[in-house]
Amino acid sequence: MEMARAAADMKAEQTGETLYGIADLAAHFSISQRTIRFYEDKGLITPQRVGTQRIYTETDRQRLSLILRAKSIGSKLSEIRTFLELFGREGEGREKQLRYVIERTGEKIAELEDKRRQIDETLDELRLIHEGSKERLRKLKG
Repeated sequence: MEMARAAADMKAEQTGETLYGIADLAAHFSISQRTIRFYEDKGLITPQRVGTQRIYTETDRQRLSLILRAKSIGSKLSEIRTFLELFGREGEGREKQLRYVIERTGEKIAELEDKRRQIDETLDELRLIHEGSKERLRKLKG
């Protein structure tokens, strides 16, 4: 861990940009290093290497933030990959990326609203059964 931080500091001095070791990112996002390596294995983030040490750029940190946010709302890895790839190397795909987000979030909103409707219907039915059962029990006792 110390070697990764030292390598990141040395590289940052050379390039002038903020760099992170894997432990830094894991601590920042409260996730395991294994999680970060998983996203790396899936090609979603691509750290630089100094020997065997992973060095992450600010771009990697931002990508990881997007990945974690997308996962938290239920996005699949394939959707996250598409979203990240649409951006392009220099942001040339930003409009396509935003259209993709609008389409996917619209679909997800509709899906969740449908689930909420189903839950509300089930709750209404359970309340009827609950109250009816309580009333029948009172009549039995009374």
